[in-house]
This record gives sequence, structure tokens and C-alpha cells, in this order.
Amino acid sequence: MVYVNKKKGESKDSLFRKFTKMFIEEKVVDEVRNRLFYKRPSLVRKEKEKEMRQKRYTRPFRRSRPGTR
Repeated sequence: MVYVNKKKGESKDSLFRKFTKMFIEEKVVDEVRNRLFYKRPSLVRKEKEKEMRQKRYTRPFRRSRPGTR
């Protein structure tokens, strides 16, 4: 749950910006999208494995190319 406390003299716009930033950082929208439909545990496991494989293969290539950080 995202909470934002108002400080003295703080505008509504800055509160709204803080709220949206925290909302995005906590990945609330992603969580809602993931829970919208039921996924079988086997599908969830396969998706995690696929993500890990992609991360494993993309990381070394980024470091090895000249001119990248």
C-alpha cells in the first residue's frame, strides 16, 4: 500500500508526483496485471526460468562490447 504524508507548505501537485513515483517504484500496476488472470504454477515457473535465461545471456554481451558501461 502506498502512503504519502503531507508536509507543511507542500502543494497538492508535489504530493501527487510523490504518490505516482512511489506507486511505480512499488510496481503496483505490474502486480495487478499479474493477478488479473490465474496462471498455473507450472507456467509461472517456466516464465521465471525464461527470464533468468535471458538475463544470463544478455549480461555478458553488454560488458564485452567496447563503448558500453
